[in-house]
Amino acid sequence: MRMHWIYLAVAGLFEIGWIFSLKFSEGFTRAVPLIFYAVCGLGAAFFLSQSLKHLPVGLAYAVWTGTAIVGSNVIAILFLGEPANLSRIAYILMIIGGVAGLRLST
Repeated sequence: MRMHWIYLAVAGLFEIGWIFSLKFSEGFTRAVPLIFYAVCGLGAAFFLSQSLKHLPVGLAYAVWTGTAIVGSNVIAILFLGEPANLSRIAYILMIIGGVAGLRLST
């Protein structure tokens, strides 16, 4: 696997951390989640920018956001008690299929 795909995967993980730190910052009133927010946001931007040196911007952005959408939904279902109904799972699987298709098309 080429490094640009690894950078993109790491950027997606940072993006998931960024999303949840924003949730737990309670409107930017809690210091630790706010620090995590800054670190994850910078990490996501840095690693996405590294992947963009070799990947088309449309592809990289779609994979990055798809990773964040799927990851945040799965974590919310598993750890935050959000509903896991059949339609939600089906749509998550469609996003995974779209991201995989984009990856295979390069």
